[in-house]
Amino acid sequence: MGLFGAIDISASGLTAQRLRMDLTASNIANINTTRTGELTAAGNQIPYSRQVAVFVPRPSESPFSKVLGDTLGSKNVGNGNGNGVQVASIYNEVTEPFRLEYNPDSPDAAKVAEAGLPVGYVRHPNVNIVTEMVDMMSASRAYEANVTALNVSKTMASRALEIGKG
Repeated sequence: MGLFGAIDISASGLTAQRLRMDLTASNIANINTTRTGELTAAGNQIPYSRQVAVFVPRPSESPFSKVLGDTLGSKNVGNGNGNGVQVASIYNEVTEPFRLEYNPDSPDAAKVAEAGLPVGYVRHPNVNIVTEMVDMMSASRAYEANVTALNVSKTMASRALEIGKG
């Protein structure tokens, strides 16, 4: 891996963690959003659903490393490792159920009963502030680690250029 490869990997990590922090901030901002404009088949409001990013390793941009790895029979060359990370998708987490609150006076209260939602109950987002804060701290620490790796790469490049000056 060259100098710019290390910088590119750190940059992809910075971008990924920034997106993760943006999604977490969006989740926290919408913690009380009970109306998204979408309705169930019964005509009841669908609340905001927690958003989560899915990251996957970034594939190699050049086929040379794959050909070299296949030719040499090496498992470490051309396997796609060490190329950074990219976002595979952003999905709405529906594994956690919505929180229900009895409030028949709310305009978002269920008017028609449906599975898991009695009449008079309001669905609230499946966002847990504790989970979001832990995700935010984790993303922040990962961002800091990528900044440190980027700075080390820059320092190494600078020192290599100093050696070249003689």
